[in-house]
Amino acid sequence: MDGSSDNKMPFVNIKKQYLAIGMLIFVALFFFNSRPAFQCQITPEVNTYLPTIYGITPTYARLAQKADLTRLSQTLMLVRNFHWIIIEDSETKTKLVENLLKESTLKYTHLNVKTQKSKHSTASGVEQRNVALNWIRDHLRKSEDKKGVVYFMDDDNTYALKVFEEMRKIKKVGVWPVGIVGGMRVEMPLVTNGKVSGYNAVWKPFRPFPIDMAGFAINATLFLDHPEAKFSRKVQSGFQESEILKYVTTKDELEPLADNCTKVYVWHTRTQKPSILNPKKLKNPPLPDDHIEV
Repeated sequence: MDGSSDNKMPFVNIKKQYLAIGMLIFVALFFFNSRPAFQCQITPEVNTYLPTIYGITPTYARLAQKADLTRLSQTLMLVRNFHWIIIEDSETKTKLVENLLKESTLKYTHLNVKTQKSKHSTASGVEQRNVALNWIRDHLRKSEDKKGVVYFMDDDNTYALKVFEEMRKIKKVGVWPVGIVGGMRVEMPLVTNGKVSGYNAVWKPFRPFPIDMAGFAINATLFLDHPEAKFSRKVQSGFQESEILKYVTTKDELEPLADNCTKVYVWHTRTQKPSILNPKKLKNPPLPDDHIEV
């Protein structure tokens, strides 16, 4: 009995050793197979440098203002390394815009300047965009990282996230199509052999750069190289894009993006003016709502 038990014990110990080794191999294989997926998730965040996109958005008080800014801000929250410069057409900054910005997770700069009426031009956003460009110049002069892209954004346009990915490729000035603008389904630069050769535009096609404000972005350092670059009240309506672009580029230097200007990633949408009934004219007027921010 005792001899038989002694003979079985080494065999049992060997089985336990093999089992332990097998478990270690299983754990090691599991960790090894899981590791690459984990690394793929964090590596791009750590090692990929993204130039800052400075989005310049003029805005003015109206009933749909908060709705438009809310929709736009929700999109911008998904854009990495984005700095929103929002400029109110107002003598003072309003609580509505201030509260919206504070409640967002965006990096932002809040400015204001009142539009100066002019008999030469009825264009909107001239003073607001110029104030923003001055802020960018001051900011870049003080910043160690001067790389970035400047993009002029209307507060009621619609932007796909891909348009922001595209503009990070810009060396000087990048261009792309814009949907629903200028009386067309799409207004766009025409590309031949990777170069802009013309423009598909029917509204004032004689403009030096017949493209919409949403259809281009500019390397931020060009505004340091060209401190005189700005928008002007002295040009006719529709020429603001050409006015700013003439300082920093030529047609031959334009960089066609969005798959050689064949993809639409931004639309020149406009919010319909709301039709609100006058409570005084209603038989059963609603309760006062002046205390609620809309």
